[in-house]
Amino acid sequence: MSIPNAALQKLVQEIEIQAISAQREINVVKSTISAKQRDARLLELTISELKILTKETKVYEGVGKMFVFRPTADVEKRLLLETAELKADVSNLNKKLHYLETTHKNSREHIDQIFRSGGRS
Repeated sequence: MSIPNAALQKLVQEIEIQAISAQREINVVKSTISAKQRDARLLELTISELKILTKETKVYEGVGKMFVFRPTADVEKRLLLETAELKADVSNLNKKLHYLETTHKNSREHIDQIFRSGGRS
């Protein structure tokens, strides 16, 4: 029994749209991962620079157009929390990336299978 050409064409188009969508999302997720990893490295560098400072060193944090004094321990704690959040985000994005790559691969395999079978079911 074979599938009608119109139905087969519609099925291939839907699978192709899904594959293209997954590929777009893969690119977005990869760039987001890259940005978050860059931010995490910057925060880690800032933390290491803070640890070098003596306890008496005054630390100021930018707030809008002004700078506000903050205790070094508070700044370091905030930076550590932000770093942990970024690493958790990267971990979640890596899971999403794996899912999207699998979806894209499966879509391509389905299209290849349809073409190899020639529309026979």
